[in-house]
Amino acid sequence: MQADPLIAPDPAASATLDDPLEQGGYTSWSSAAGGERIAQSHFRLSGLYCAACAGLIEHALGAEPGVIGAEVSYATQRATVRWNPRLTRPSRLVAAVQRAGYGASPDLAEPARALRRREQRAALWRLFVAVFCTMQVMMYAAPAYVAAPGSISPDLLRLLQWASWLLSIPVLLFSAAPMFRDAWDGVLHRQVRMDLPVAIGLIVTFVASTGATFAPGGVFGREVYFDSLTMFVSFLLGGRYLTLIARHRVAASLEAALTRLPPDVRRVEPDGRCTAVPLRALRVGDRVRVLAGEAFVADGALLEGCTQADEALLTGESRPVAKRPGDPVVAGSLNLTAPVTMRVERLGADTRFEAVVALMRGALTQRPALVRTADRVAVPFLWGVLVLAALAGAAWSFIDPARAVWVAVSVLIVTCPCALSLAAPSALLAAAGALARRGVLVQRLDAFEALAKVDTLYFDKTGTLTDDRMQLQRVHLLPAADRAGLDAASVLGLAGSLALNSAHPLSKALARDLVAPDAVWSDVVEVPGRGLQGAAWDGSLARLGARAWVDPNGAGRVRASDRPRRHANADAGGAVGAPPADPSAARVWFGDARGALAWFEFGEALKPDAAAALAALRGSGVALALLSGDAPERVRLLAEQLHLADAQGGATPEIKLARLAAAQHAGHCVGMVGDGLNDAPVIARADVSFAFAQGAAITQSKADFILLSGRVADVALARDVAGRAMRVLRQNLGWALVYNAVCVPLALLGWFPPWAAGLGMATSSLVVVLNALRIDAAPRRA
Repeated sequence: MQADPLIAPDPAASATLDDPLEQGGYTSWSSAAGGERIAQSHFRLSGLYCAACAGLIEHALGAEPGVIGAEVSYATQRATVRWNPRLTRPSRLVAAVQRAGYGASPDLAEPARALRRREQRAALWRLFVAVFCTMQVMMYAAPAYVAAPGSISPDLLRLLQWASWLLSIPVLLFSAAPMFRDAWDGVLHRQVRMDLPVAIGLIVTFVASTGATFAPGGVFGREVYFDSLTMFVSFLLGGRYLTLIARHRVAASLEAALTRLPPDVRRVEPDGRCTAVPLRALRVGDRVRVLAGEAFVADGALLEGCTQADEALLTGESRPVAKRPGDPVVAGSLNLTAPVTMRVERLGADTRFEAVVALMRGALTQRPALVRTADRVAVPFLWGVLVLAALAGAAWSFIDPARAVWVAVSVLIVTCPCALSLAAPSALLAAAGALARRGVLVQRLDAFEALAKVDTLYFDKTGTLTDDRMQLQRVHLLPAADRAGLDAASVLGLAGSLALNSAHPLSKALARDLVAPDAVWSDVVEVPGRGLQGAAWDGSLARLGARAWVDPNGAGRVRASDRPRRHANADAGGAVGAPPADPSAARVWFGDARGALAWFEFGEALKPDAAAALAALRGSGVALALLSGDAPERVRLLAEQLHLADAQGGATPEIKLARLAAAQHAGHCVGMVGDGLNDAPVIARADVSFAFAQGAAITQSKADFILLSGRVADVALARDVAGRAMRVLRQNLGWALVYNAVCVPLALLGWFPPWAAGLGMATSSLVVVLNALRIDAAPRRA
């Protein structure tokens, strides 16, 4: 069989594949036992027409010397291959895929786009040829349908049939070529694929019609089916083309997230000139010029210029983030407003962007349990289809021999389980793409099913419901401040002005709400472990820090009319009052020559969306609980603010595991949300789990979902998307089953012609894919 132009090998491209610099864009490296280097490469595929194609490509790659493992996803047309660089190279992997009858290119932006363009162009040409020839065949077949019996001479009827036969040949050899190739490759590898019934039906129809055309009245009778054959191919290719467009839309959308980094960058040389260099030629310490509208190419710091950055992919934050000299920038975020210069600090796999890409690629090449089950069901189903078609043809050879071929072909075509195999992957991958574009990465596609059923959620406290930073909660004035006529706002302004000179977390918290400095301090000195000292404009000294540093004589006494500061956090219902005083809270003292003026009490800052997110989850019927290793009193105070009746402080990892196991034993579907190292065991045990991107690496590795944004509301968002994904999946499966339940009896009874069977099969697959795309409608945010 002639090679498909889609998969013809390209020698120049093969040489480029093995370039170490080019490999860096789609290959990561790890060490096996004994220190041997192992590569893992990602490829985009083309030419896959059914789920069985994925198994064939995996088999072809596995037979290549040096390949350790291969995983192929039919739904996303991607492959992940682990290989030994001593024994093979990327060009050989691509060649192995091409020998199996498919196309492959590195999972990079431009090659993947070019591959999609070639695939789409070839599919459109096949569809055009099929539709054009069908129109001509229908024109030649129309007289036989509308003319009265005997009104057309036999010679003219034969001439019309010969013309139809001639026009059917390009449809069979060109338009339907991928179906025959896929079916034949399956036979060679002893596999039953979804295109096998289609190929058999087309061959049987063409052979029977050819016999009736050139030997009328012989063993094949007088009936020809060229119009049904060409119409079936046109409908089937039309449905596949629309499915291809929908799949490419999803792929392009995900690719936009995965491939933001440009191939070339403007490096600023020591003399100030800008030189265009490949991205992979950059080194740590280089300076790079980034124009407005371009992506930052590495993690680093801003050196020159002020701008705003779009970090939605990496943090889920929809609003632009202001950037000034000294601020950090992350690879993959977009420079929105002005040209700037940055310093490169981390490149390649060390950047947060590459970590996000690795997670997304891993999820996209997974084959979830639901998908594997559908694939397993499809194989025996196909054998059943072949047997059923043979029995139907045999039965109708006794009932009405003239219609036996017609009925057998209809049964073969109408029962092809394409929709069944697409039902699960199309829904799950659409859900994963929808969440990825909103800052939630999916590490395990199987987790959608558990998340949709979860009825109990356990939350960690620190870093999960609260921010890592501290928050000023109270200002306690002392008698010296009263004698000096200072109120809380004045003291806070003075202390905050001095705190601006320190990077200590409590100093940052004190100065965070300062609008404008109330004083300018000079000769500022920071004493580690004690605090700050500075001189005011009149030379008087002031101190900020530990009590022993500010008030060594212990003269400060709390004024009777302590004035608690209004708490900074606000939920959907408005600002809340300051929480009750916590004896274990962190405190900072401030004083000057007049004595200790005040001390400030700090506590953890509740995340702004925590209360609303928990309320939304509670409203959807999920039981919520707080498990924290922090002091029980602090846990109790936070639980009161969030209206959590079930809260436990001082919980060790063993206690958390016991609580979660008890809930699972009671029949609950349990989820866990955490970020700390001590949360890793319970996150691994939970039915479904969330970790924050700012948390411990081991916790992220065990989690099913990673929240890039740090928002608690994204837990409710993910559950909403999971629920819709499972509903769509059930709808898809239901549609596929109902379609077969209705159409198979009609085909067996002879009421479903081949062209209608082709239209039904193509429509069923298209309905499944388009229904899955509804998941990507903007999900509700809690």
